[in-house]
Amino acid sequence: MLVLIGCGTAMAVGCDPSAGSGYILTAFAFGLGLLTMAYSIGNISGCHINPAVSIAMLASGKMSGKEFGGYVLSQVLGALAGAGVLALIFNGAGIMDATGGFGANGLSGVNNNAWIGLLVEVLLTFVFVISILGVTSDKAKHGHVAGIVIAFSLVAVHILGIGLTGTSVNPARSLGPALVAAFSGNGVPMGAVWVFIVGPLLGGLLAAYVYKFLEKGD
Repeated sequence: MLVLIGCGTAMAVGCDPSAGSGYILTAFAFGLGLLTMAYSIGNISGCHINPAVSIAMLASGKMSGKEFGGYVLSQVLGALAGAGVLALIFNGAGIMDATGGFGANGLSGVNNNAWIGLLVEVLLTFVFVISILGVTSDKAKHGHVAGIVIAFSLVAVHILGIGLTGTSVNPARSLGPALVAAFSGNGVPMGAVWVFIVGPLLGGLLAAYVYKFLEKGD
């Protein structure tokens, strides 16, 4: 759902910062896609749909290693399925892909500097994941609006990050479209994909440890 709605919107309207409308639409598409799923399957699985969130839960002791492996496998398969459906729709109908690569992330916004891109992804993911940890904490008193808070935090990091890295903050979301784009012959160089796997995972771990430290001092 996240790839289908988020990347699909980016493919349809583009996300050039100078254009404005497509940029904002894409940011909100990712947030609203997550919001939809949070209130659909949140009560069933927690609606991580993101390895960076799952690794934060693992580091926080809220998930076992076995559960983490199962979640990540499901997340990657879901992203591949979402990107595959987009390929079927856009390629099948001959619709132009405004992103040039199924919404896959890239480093053109940071002049192809992988280390700056890595820093951006760590920071964006940290902001996103620490908001999740806070709003879903046992001490939180606003669980009924948790999905809204999380969705808008995803919109916020997309508004900042789309023009830099396309905003991953989710290794599965990056890997699925990149693989499908590469298979279709119009993807970003696979050598850059590691940034969008390592960065979000580091950001998720950082958020988990910082939140644990702050919570102990409460």
